[in-house]
Amino acid sequence: MSEENSKVSRRSFLRHAGVAGAGVAALPLISNAQNAPPISESEKPYVPDGAQDVRLNINGKNYDLKIEPRVTLLDCLRENLNLTGTKKGCDHGQCGACTIHVNGKRVNSCLSLAIAHQGDAITTIEGLGTTQKPHPMQKAFMEHDAYQCGYCTSGQIMSATALLKEPCGKAAGDVREAMSGNICRCGAYKNILEAIQDVRGV
Repeated sequence: MSEENSKVSRRSFLRHAGVAGAGVAALPLISNAQNAPPISESEKPYVPDGAQDVRLNINGKNYDLKIEPRVTLLDCLRENLNLTGTKKGCDHGQCGACTIHVNGKRVNSCLSLAIAHQGDAITTIEGLGTTQKPHPMQKAFMEHDAYQCGYCTSGQIMSATALLKEPCGKAAGDVREAMSGNICRCGAYKNILEAIQDVRGV
């Protein structure tokens, strides 16, 4: 056998040996995969111990969930339902970024337990208006450029919308006081005030 044929043979041998070795190593994995029971579509995702059945009405739609009693309404909206328009800011009820409506009234969702709101009508920024038909307050915020980074905006709009149904004087100072629970770190307060007063017709 020539040296060239010998080299080819060695290459060929190593190539085939490597493929055969990989095949032998993979046999247990393939066998286990073939013997494993098929995954049922009815299998549910992991549910922690102590989870409770909860039904929440959010933006006019009922959601049946299984969550721990300690889960806040904010985390439930964001983590369980993927309604991420409601923002987590301070997580201590101090910034207002997580403001939503519960039975028409504004609530800091980071301070409320989801399980406590069964039977309530919950509205988030996603349920306030649509791109095609925005709520007047959403439209006013855009027209008056009442936002900068936008992180607090959903909470500001939800709080301002609830304010429309609350007893509030016409003066700018009255609105500032009513909106004092919503912080804008960018400092867009002047434009926020103008947007709210515009919707109020003041």
